[in-house]
Amino acid sequence: MKPNCLELIYDRQQDQRLKESLETALAEYLCRHQDHRYADWGMKFKLVALCLLCAGAYIAALHQTKLLFFCLFYFFFITFALLLAINVVHDASHNVFFRSPKANKWLNFWITIPLGIDPECWRIRHVLQHHPYTNVEFYDLDIDYNGVLRQTPFQVHHWFMRYQQYYWPLVAAMTFPTIVWCFDWQDRLGMKFNVCKFTYPGVKGWLVFLLSKMLHIILAFVIPAWVCPQFNFWVIVLVYCLSQMCSSLIFVILILGSHWAKATFYQAPPQGRFEHGKLQHAFYTTLNWHLKYAWLEYWLGGLNLHLTHHLFPGVSHRHYHKLTPIVAHIAREFKLDYQALSLSGLLRSQQVFLRKMGQNYRQ
Repeated sequence: MKPNCLELIYDRQQDQRLKESLETALAEYLCRHQDHRYADWGMKFKLVALCLLCAGAYIAALHQTKLLFFCLFYFFFITFALLLAINVVHDASHNVFFRSPKANKWLNFWITIPLGIDPECWRIRHVLQHHPYTNVEFYDLDIDYNGVLRQTPFQVHHWFMRYQQYYWPLVAAMTFPTIVWCFDWQDRLGMKFNVCKFTYPGVKGWLVFLLSKMLHIILAFVIPAWVCPQFNFWVIVLVYCLSQMCSSLIFVILILGSHWAKATFYQAPPQGRFEHGKLQHAFYTTLNWHLKYAWLEYWLGGLNLHLTHHLFPGVSHRHYHKLTPIVAHIAREFKLDYQALSLSGLLRSQQVFLRKMGQNYRQ
């Protein structure tokens, strides 16, 4: 179903003091460190390193004569492609990797080819639909009803969903393949949102879209089948699908709990006006979680500091680790619910949430 045409509005007055505090804290932080909000040389090194690792794994896969090693290196190729998406595509979609929006769009076009996800469709789903309308039914496309997984108390409940806490990893694993081969095409056809939201909504947009998909097919299937004739073509397709599914599973497990754990969902209010502010909405629906090692969080693109990202979407993720204590302090000052879970706590909360939704819970 398409998002409702009703324009949603948040109460700006409810957010005014909170917005001023966050903006002041960010400005003071950047000034104190004599820094900016875009990617630095460390981030650009990360970009180059991940590109080399991704290309290296791909080339290594093409040089294998044994299927086991081909599978292993092909999986590494897709995994590094995923890390590129997490670390680079995410920031570039928010126009905080390079200062130039055009440079960010070109970067995203090339970086997403190995994974196969269309960067324009993902940008609209994430930046224009998910961020402003987190956990809002029919507006946040990340919680769109799929008939298999019940993610909100407002969605249809089927008897088999009482077991969704057990089978949901399969749904999570199918997310990337479904996006690449189904959702991207639906989005480009305007089945989920207005095509006017695309940077290039007409013929030019379709040509860029088809070019990216064609390059992905060539990279993922045609070249391996040509260079490695010792492997059956359908075996290569199977290896591709399994690699995509494994990467998808890892990503979805790490990201969705950041919104599921709060288990706060909304329907479009009467006349489309919320009684709370947009920044308050982020606190109501999003949280942070932590890993034991900060360097691991860095290479995961800061996706665990999801509340910090929702409050500072116009800032590179390289700053999130230092901005998070500031967010926690401001939350205490404004008496807002701030949560920071461990990874094990996040996984437990996912199970609790899925079990609750599967039991036909309603708000």
